[in-house]
Amino acid sequence: MKIRVEQEEFAEAVAWAARTLPSRPTTPVLTGVRLSGDGDAIQLAAFDLEVSAKADVPAVIDEPGTAVVNGRLLAEIAKALPAQPVELGLEGNRVSVRCGRSTFGLPTMAVEDYPALPELPPHAGQVSASDFAAAVAQVAIAASRDDTLPVLTGIRVELTATSMRMAATDRYRLAVRDIPWQPAAGGEHFALVKARQLHELGRSLGHADAVQIALGEGDDGRIGFGLGDRELVTRLLAGDFPRYEQLLPSESHTVATVATAALTEAAKRVKLVAAERTTPIRLQFSDGEVLLRAGAYDDANASESLECEMSGDPIEIAFNPDYLLDGLTAVGTDQTTLSFTTANKPAVLSPAGDDTSYQYLLMPVRLSN
Repeated sequence: MKIRVEQEEFAEAVAWAARTLPSRPTTPVLTGVRLSGDGDAIQLAAFDLEVSAKADVPAVIDEPGTAVVNGRLLAEIAKALPAQPVELGLEGNRVSVRCGRSTFGLPTMAVEDYPALPELPPHAGQVSASDFAAAVAQVAIAASRDDTLPVLTGIRVELTATSMRMAATDRYRLAVRDIPWQPAAGGEHFALVKARQLHELGRSLGHADAVQIALGEGDDGRIGFGLGDRELVTRLLAGDFPRYEQLLPSESHTVATVATAALTEAAKRVKLVAAERTTPIRLQFSDGEVLLRAGAYDDANASESLECEMSGDPIEIAFNPDYLLDGLTAVGTDQTTLSFTTANKPAVLSPAGDDTSYQYLLMPVRLSN
């Protein structure tokens, strides 16, 4: 194997593949990235038996060949190399990496022990990469991190003739985002994907224009994502996602619109006196004003008031401050609308105006007098 490739492209491709490497591999070979040089490109691939990632990079192939080396170490080396052509060679049981005056030798693993990577499922359609990345970021915050309930660690992806909907919940909040998409064929499709994997994918889209969606049929429980010369295929989560639609309120008794940045900063200041991270902060809406309070009278306490546009009945409601701040950050607009029914029922945060493409439903904390 003798291959020459540009450093920047090589480093990006190794990083793409290495993101899927398992932290606790079931076998040592799964810590490796497979390098395969043939024709006019080198392919870098990683597979942890659930998620596979491939990236093809244009290269000069003097001698084709395949090798498997430690993926995380290769990613660190590739990133640190100077911006010059990288030469890769297979010398016995080591892969040499030369760039400028730098030379590295990496021991190889048995290529025959490396598992076969899954094929990309049938093409289902495509979506704007920027819309996709923004939607994943807005929704992933509401997914559970408790692996004892795998279904809640996922994002439900719903595909229709005109839109892609993503939804996630950890039982304390629910995030739903709708974005337009271009299906390859009619029909509705549903998939439950690990939120962590989608979040990593969203962060690595870079300058891509579109994301190609591929979805398995029948017993092929996989979904694939394609970005030009890169692809990722992951196994779907099993189980039934909660029927979240019935949680979204059909009416509101109180609606308030507040400057997002001002409310965010006020909530950060008021929560400073909270004895614990989960200690709630109270929001009292009345007469065009919202009053934030936290702490007890016999302990440290804080309050701050902000102007707001309000319609409906006055209301006092309490929230976990971190969950509230997550929602305000995810809304992503200058003004946030908060809609309420009663102090004991979920509130909905959404962009101000007529934009209903994003909803962040937040369960209140029961008030104690």
